[in-house]
Amino acid sequence: MAGMHRHPVLLWAFALLAIAGFSSLGVWQLGRAELKREMLAEAQRALAARTPQPATVLGDDARSGAYDWVELTGRFVDVPAVLLDNQQHAGRVGVRAYRVFETTAGVRLLVDLGWVALPPDRTLPQVPRDASRNVLRGLLLPPPGSGLRLGEPQPQTDGTLLTMRVEPAAIASALRLPALAPRVLRPEPEAGFGYQRDFDILPNTLPPEKHIGYAVQWFALALAVLVTSVLLTVRRARRLRSTHGPTH
Repeated sequence: MAGMHRHPVLLWAFALLAIAGFSSLGVWQLGRAELKREMLAEAQRALAARTPQPATVLGDDARSGAYDWVELTGRFVDVPAVLLDNQQHAGRVGVRAYRVFETTAGVRLLVDLGWVALPPDRTLPQVPRDASRNVLRGLLLPPPGSGLRLGEPQPQTDGTLLTMRVEPAAIASALRLPALAPRVLRPEPEAGFGYQRDFDILPNTLPPEKHIGYAVQWFALALAVLVTSVLLTVRRARRLRSTHGPTH
């Protein structure tokens, strides 16, 4: 921008584009913060009430982004476990384990068994299937937020699926199941099975406060571009006046 002060039209064209871009990123970050606030509030309401919702909510696509407390009866299906890679907990790297549960109504869904650490050689855990457990209580929630799609779920030598994203449709296809419910179930942490888990619905992702912080940074950059452009324009005007002298 420093070399554009001699061409004010180019200067302001560049400045306005930059201001618009930085401002739009700031607005997007504010939108993400508000969305996550709403997610946290809805999840908290479901956890505070813990009123089981009808099992029909499992297949309700209209509620695929919602949070419901449910109590399900059924069984864990004898299919391979699913491991979500690159999950951090307390500064350690591990995986989040899932298994497929089938309700008595025939609806299959992924159950979040919790987080487990990986050793330095990245040996994947053997995830047991609790064949005797037929009642699950917990929070029905959207699959964890995912970033770029980095390939399909990868079967391991024991059949376990290792994935970078929890996409029920892709996982159902990899497991050769007709379908999986759009949401996953996170059982009560005190249920006595699985691994480390809690009801933090934003693990490995940014909380609302971080999004607000990034929004402030983007707006500050937009303001800096505006101030710099104004200063360069004023400096150019003064230089022109001093060069040409006063006019009569």
